[in-house]
Amino acid sequence: MRDLLLAREPADYDVATSATPRVVMSIFPEAYAVGAQFGVVLIPAKVLGDPQAHGHIEVATFRSDGAYLDGRHPDSVRYTTSAQHDVERRDFTINGLLLDPLSSTPNTPHGELFDYVGGLADLKSGIVRTIGDPEKRFAEDKLRMLRAVRFAARFGYVIEAKTSDAIRRLAAQIHQVSCERIRDELNKMLTEGHARRAFELLDETGLLREVLPEISRMKGVEQPPQYHPEGDVFVHTLLLLEGLPAGCPLTLAWGALLHDVGKPATFRRAPDRIRFDGHVEIGVRIAEDMLIRLRFSNREREQILALVENHMRFADVQKMKDSTFKRFVRLPEFDEHLALHRLDCLASHGKLDLYDYTRQRLLAIPAGAVRPVPLINGHDLIAAGFAPGPRFAEILAAVEDAQLEGSFASRDEAMSFAESNFART
Repeated sequence: MRDLLLAREPADYDVATSATPRVVMSIFPEAYAVGAQFGVVLIPAKVLGDPQAHGHIEVATFRSDGAYLDGRHPDSVRYTTSAQHDVERRDFTINGLLLDPLSSTPNTPHGELFDYVGGLADLKSGIVRTIGDPEKRFAEDKLRMLRAVRFAARFGYVIEAKTSDAIRRLAAQIHQVSCERIRDELNKMLTEGHARRAFELLDETGLLREVLPEISRMKGVEQPPQYHPEGDVFVHTLLLLEGLPAGCPLTLAWGALLHDVGKPATFRRAPDRIRFDGHVEIGVRIAEDMLIRLRFSNREREQILALVENHMRFADVQKMKDSTFKRFVRLPEFDEHLALHRLDCLASHGKLDLYDYTRQRLLAIPAGAVRPVPLINGHDLIAAGFAPGPRFAEILAAVEDAQLEGSFASRDEAMSFAESNFART
């Protein structure tokens, strides 16, 4: 309902009804319960008329909840026939609007609107407000504090004063929420197109120092003004987040957030200027600990860490040999490395000369030359009389470097190079 009123295409449609799960499943035999104790049933979308439809429609029975002893789930659920009772247990007023699609008229094309909690007024005023007492709502599910921040950032709204005050008082209790659920909310904040505002609100509400203390430590960490006229490390990072478009790759978003995470630990005021010696290496270790804590997949973790590890290499791109450059640009998802470098430049000195150089040099390389088919392999070395062993990796790497440099292009030339530069024993 909220998205329809905002003229946005809803990502999905949820149905609330007085029908119990048993009744819903008797009407739709293909449906199955996913939260039977909470009255939630999923109906495959294709059974509703479109055989090509994908996904499911979530159907929840009107209910009122008992106490939330674990800070996430009610210890008891009572079904009700009252839509108002069901709405009053929900999180925010803008999410408490109901629509009856069967009652549409020319004046109400989407159907009759039911607003029991003032959600329409808050939607028009741009306010995120809990339904009822904010401390009670947050006590029921601590994740709602992060959701308040995300909704406010996503829609450009403000968090109502009592709601915001409650978040500040309860921020430390966010640790009762699983790391996976926290990660999922942060992922949405970073990729919905309003990442900077989301992280400003996380900071203002005290949630940032609880969920991402490593990012909070960036605040006040000075940078050399000749390279970073924009300000401290936190300001620089916010500017990168501001440049992330909606729907950007998740790994790029986290790379932007974490690329300078090693700077607070390596800050040093040298005689010539402020320095961050080793901040990349330290940053990789800090980032890895964070990503493990937040239960990222191995694939996501590897790509994010690669972005952190390689973001400073663009400084040397004009001096790279062909072989070094080709190895650099064949990093997995290199377009993300290039995008991060562009964001990094725009968030500091604003110069894109190295970015443009990299793109032009990459475009000038013939197809297949970045990752050419190897001219020789270990079997060839053995056939030529080389003793098998760890040295094979060194020999083949040297042959590949020469191939990438364009020194030769045939198998015979590659074997001649190996025999001339490496002993057989």
